[in-house]
Amino acid sequence: MALHPSFLTHPLTHRALHDVKDGRPENSRAAIRAAIDAGYGIEIDVQLSSDGQAMVFHDYSLGRLTGESGAVALRSAEELCSIPLTGGDGEGIPTLIEILELVGGAVPLLIEIKDQDGAMGPNVGPLERAVSDALMGYGGPVGVMSFNPHSVAEMALCAPSVPRGLTTSSWLEDDWPTIPADRRAELAPIPDYDRVGACFISHESTDLYRDRVTELKAAGAVILCWTIKSAEEERAARRIVDNVTFEQYLA
Repeated sequence: MALHPSFLTHPLTHRALHDVKDGRPENSRAAIRAAIDAGYGIEIDVQLSSDGQAMVFHDYSLGRLTGESGAVALRSAEELCSIPLTGGDGEGIPTLIEILELVGGAVPLLIEIKDQDGAMGPNVGPLERAVSDALMGYGGPVGVMSFNPHSVAEMALCAPSVPRGLTTSSWLEDDWPTIPADRRAELAPIPDYDRVGACFISHESTDLYRDRVTELKAAGAVILCWTIKSAEEERAARRIVDNVTFEQYLA
């Protein structure tokens, strides 16, 4: 499956169009609405609740983005929905199902499935199934991706009709201190692209001149990137990429 053409024409807001100064925390309903109103595409993240629901939230722990602490995975969906996001209007952490209803196909939606294995390994399945279940019947332009190739391969089984890609990186130790060096070395050349049936990558913006990115683009892969933070960075990235994921300015 190929990405819907709108993924190439609507710049993608990173964790939606967030700005806490305006009451729009990242991955919040308010940020989603703002992105839709501005006509942008949306990139969001999902984590798994203790009762198997896909929750729209970036971090593994609650501390940075809420007034609570502890792991997201230890709380039920009902509990998470009741925890207010810091900098918002009191709204709690949304479920993926809620966000799909809110977007309703108005703009392209890119869902990043956060690694649940801990080392980009094969211990995956529950979150991917929760995402697949939530997407059942969704008719809008949507794609899924993950840094963990095993997650993307699982999505090929759970939801084969949903376009899928790899979130990719230079995999430097400073950026990924918890990932073993041998695993980082395996992932850096993006060896799993064909195996998982990917049709795109979203690559680290500071590493776009990597030979493998050029090779994949020449072979027909859609190249997205993360995370652009200025018009100057966007101009440079667009020499290579088909579209950008951005924050802190308006693409």
